[in-house]
Amino acid sequence: MPVTVTMGRFDSDVLRKVAWPMPVLQGFTLIELLVVLATVSAVLAILMPALGRARSAAKRAACGSNLRQIDLAIRLYAETNDQRYPCADDPVSTSPYCWLWMGRGWRSFIEPYLGGHIDANNPSVLLCPADRSDPQKWQSTSYLYSMAFYHSPRQIDDINDFRRTYSDPKPSVCQKPVNVAKPSQKIIAGEWLSNHYVIKEGADPGWWGWAGRRNYLFADGHVYFLKAEDILPANDGNPNPNLTAGGIAGIDWQP
Repeated sequence: MPVTVTMGRFDSDVLRKVAWPMPVLQGFTLIELLVVLATVSAVLAILMPALGRARSAAKRAACGSNLRQIDLAIRLYAETNDQRYPCADDPVSTSPYCWLWMGRGWRSFIEPYLGGHIDANNPSVLLCPADRSDPQKWQSTSYLYSMAFYHSPRQIDDINDFRRTYSDPKPSVCQKPVNVAKPSQKIIAGEWLSNHYVIKEGADPGWWGWAGRRNYLFADGHVYFLKAEDILPANDGNPNPNLTAGGIAGIDWQP
C-alpha cells in the first residue's frame, strides 16, 4: 500500500495499518519468586540426604571390592609360597616401626599381586575411599591382617592384652588354608577404622573397642559389613581378629 504524506507528516490511518504492536513483557512478581525459591529449597532438602547416602553406599561398596581384590592377592601369594599365608617375624620394620599385621607391614607381601609398587602416594586397593585419616599416619593403608594367620593357636591364646600385639613379639609360625577350621567365620583382614559409620573424631578404638562398623574379609573370600558388637570377644576381651580365641582354628563371627 502506498504511503501518502500530508504537510510533512505520515497519514495517521496508514500508520495505524503498518505499525506492529509491541509485546508487553511481564516478569515474576516477588511473591512468585519466593514460592519458586521455597519449592527448590524443599526439593534440595529431600534430595541431599538421599544423595549423601548414595555416595556413602558407593564408598562402602568400593571398600568391599578392595577387600575382595586383597583376598585374590592373598590366594595368589599362598599358591606361590607352598600354600602358606604371609608370614614373618615381628617387627617387620623398625624404620618405620611396624608389625606384619599392620597395613604398612603386610603390604609388601601382596604388592606383587596387586599390580606392582605400592606406597603412600600410590595405595592401590589398600586404601578405603572413605578413610579420613592422614595419609602419612599409616602410609595410606586401611586394612589390617590378622596375626592369627602367622602364629599358632597356642601363641594367640597366650596373649590376653592387645598391647602385647605390638610390644611382645612371638616367633612366627606359618599357617596354611587347611589350618582354618571355619573359613566363613574367621576374619583374615578388615578395616581398622569405622570409615563408613562415623564415630566422634579421635574416639575410634579400631579393633580394640566396641564402637563402629567395618568391612571384614573372611578366609572363605566373603566380605561382610558388621558392627563391632557382632564380632565375638577375643582373648583380650575386644572384637579383635588378631587375638581370636583358638587363633586360626577359632571364629570371629557367628551368623
